Amino acid sequence: MDVDDSRAPKGSLRKFLEHLSGAGKAIGVLTSGGDAQGMNAAVRAVVRMGIYVGAKVYFIYEGYQGMVDGGSNIAEADWESVSSILQVGGTIIGSARCQAFRTREGRLKAACNLLQRGITNLCVIGGDGSLTGANLFRKEWSGLLEELARNSQIDKEAVQKYAYLNVVGMVGSIDNDFCGTDMTIGTDSALHRIIEVVDAIMTTAQSHQRTFVLEVMGRHCGYLALVSALACGADWVFLPESPPEEGWEEQMCVKLSENRARKKRLNIIIVAEGAIDTQNKPITSEKIKELVVTQLGYDTRVTILGHVQRGGTPSAFDRILASRMGVEAVIALLEATPDTPACVVSLNGNHAVRLPLMECVQMTQDVQKAMDERRFQDAVRLRGRSFAGNLNTYKRLAIKLPDDQIPKTNCNVAVINVGAPAAGMNAAVRSAVRVGIADGHRMLAIYDGFDGFAKGQIKEIGWTDVGGWTGQGGSILGTKRVLPGKYLEEIATQMRTHSINALLIIGGFEAYKSACDMAEARGLHQELCIPLCVVPATISNNVPGTEISLGSDTGLNAVVETCDRIKQSASGTKRRVFIIETMGGYCGYLANMGGLAAGADAAYIFEEPFDIRDLQSNVEHLTEKMKTTIQRGLVLRNESCSENYTTDFIYQLYSEEGKGVFDCRKNVLGHMQQGGAPSPFDRNFGTKISARAMEWITAKLKEARGRGKKFTTDDSVCVLGISKRNVIFQPVAELKKQTDFEHRIPKEQWWLKLRPLMKILAKYKASYDVSDSGQLEHVQPWSV
Repeated sequence: MDVDDSRAPKGSLRKFLEHLSGAGKAIGVLTSGGDAQGMNAAVRAVVRMGIYVGAKVYFIYEGYQGMVDGGSNIAEADWESVSSILQVGGTIIGSARCQAFRTREGRLKAACNLLQRGITNLCVIGGDGSLTGANLFRKEWSGLLEELARNSQIDKEAVQKYAYLNVVGMVGSIDNDFCGTDMTIGTDSALHRIIEVVDAIMTTAQSHQRTFVLEVMGRHCGYLALVSALACGADWVFLPESPPEEGWEEQMCVKLSENRARKKRLNIIIVAEGAIDTQNKPITSEKIKELVVTQLGYDTRVTILGHVQRGGTPSAFDRILASRMGVEAVIALLEATPDTPACVVSLNGNHAVRLPLMECVQMTQDVQKAMDERRFQDAVRLRGRSFAGNLNTYKRLAIKLPDDQIPKTNCNVAVINVGAPAAGMNAAVRSAVRVGIADGHRMLAIYDGFDGFAKGQIKEIGWTDVGGWTGQGGSILGTKRVLPGKYLEEIATQMRTHSINALLIIGGFEAYKSACDMAEARGLHQELCIPLCVVPATISNNVPGTEISLGSDTGLNAVVETCDRIKQSASGTKRRVFIIETMGGYCGYLANMGGLAAGADAAYIFEEPFDIRDLQSNVEHLTEKMKTTIQRGLVLRNESCSENYTTDFIYQLYSEEGKGVFDCRKNVLGHMQQGGAPSPFDRNFGTKISARAMEWITAKLKEARGRGKKFTTDDSVCVLGISKRNVIFQPVAELKKQTDFEHRIPKEQWWLKLRPLMKILAKYKASYDVSDSGQLEHVQPWSV
């Protein structure tokens, strides 16, 4: 049963999905080239969104080969045919390399097969080769139709009726080797596989004081190698885009021996499979092993990860990315005209964008050309801002200059963790400490939050003290929810005693509130007139001034993994509905995004009030669902979404109303969402955002150097966060207006725009605002 849930405000300038119709249109979806985790989530989104808008959707099995062969390889999909595939890796519709499609004769057969089913809209999920093939097919379309008409395989009416082919691409590639998008589908999941292996190897390597050389995928792109090196604090990394300088062999051996001398019991070297030197000669993992053994005599092992990286279940990030891209692809096809160029839907910052397909392909090919011509700086620049930023951050954190080569600033910068623990906090502290030391500051660690601050639990922390912190969960410094309010006098005294010149606060809503309180108290305590920067870190993702908080990705993965297991337990017991309670305080981020990533039927959140009629309609919806082949349900509930509609109440209501149709089980996820090792995203994000915060602090201190300047302006107390497509510093004084302090959430939250997606993909009617869609942008080398 479809339930109307169109609550979004309807303004004359807004454009909603209801204004678009797919009636009479046929969409073909195929996966091509190498498989990637998350492809199934994209296929599911295309099929369900296509059906939702009234189009027919066809699976094209085995990629272009299936299109050329036709017959049963092109089959109509229905709602249920994409059930239970969100959590499955690979692609259920198969993928194959196809030589026939490279020939005009092959493309002629493909066109004929598509026309038999009236398909003139193609959604292609693959790499740059697959997308280039689709664009060529689109360009040749009218010529192919004329040839088919001359051969009497189609009539003149068909040539008129199916005159043009629309093509929209989604990039599915674990290498993240496609220019124009921050992340391709599958990259985050591949990083999960790599980091799982690295974490496991680290324990055995420490036991035996071994060196491990890890080879990861990336024949032409070093993204996986670079980000995994950043995420695990590797000693050395080899990339195709940025070969090591001449004499690297000696430099690497010196670095490894220095690390051993600092009591480090293991060395990790990460190599991209396409790693080269400045003369474009391959650098293999075996060559590196031989070098370490002969020069240093270390016990060295090589591990080649291979196809492990392509396998396994997709991460929460990849499922949400693929679902968003799939929906956007269908909207792009509905809006396409004969003049619309083939586009690729991609991610820029946290926003879905459309880019001309061939511009992206051209830039991707330009990177390879730059590498072939040994213009390596150009190759890094063309890869985009994100890649260059990762590389610079890695270099700053991996290699410490001798103390006598670092100009001292005579400034003391303190780091504190505040609020509940969040995965990634330790990566952020490590990054801040090392960047601070590299900038010439003396770094101080404050233990046990503001409670410890007031008691003077403050110690200097050095470069090697934070070694190995990136993969650690929780907070090594210790963290408490205590606010500074009642300790301001003692904290001011400690700041004076330790001559603290700047403070980095890493934490959740308490960290933000602490910065607000300290800014207000500046008139009473001049010691507080220093630069204060907040790095948001909480699984709840409820800090104003940022769209993503450190730790929320790890928490989301914990929710999704548990939902997967719970859904699997229901596969043997039919007709069962699970009600799962997530954390988040009053913020529904985990429940809503967990629902989108796990394929939930409903998610109850505080931000969208609901009543007994909504609960009743959800029960009716599930009752209808039990009549299909998908005989199970998943309902998520944010812990504070309603005072009266508690998890127990909803469980009892569902149990009573569903009697004889389905039974219910409930599960409260609790603190498991806060625990565990940080996800690759959180390790990388914590490392980069904290380094950025320290750069800001250094710049502020430089302004004041020698002038004894007191910081009293609003712009010296900031939250550092992601907003739209940029990393920005926002004064807490400005953010106060955007904050609901009673419920500890921002007044506006970007992810609420994605709420209708979850409903549409669960077969509800929902009003989806597509005003942001439709603008074809141009790719910029520095836009990524």
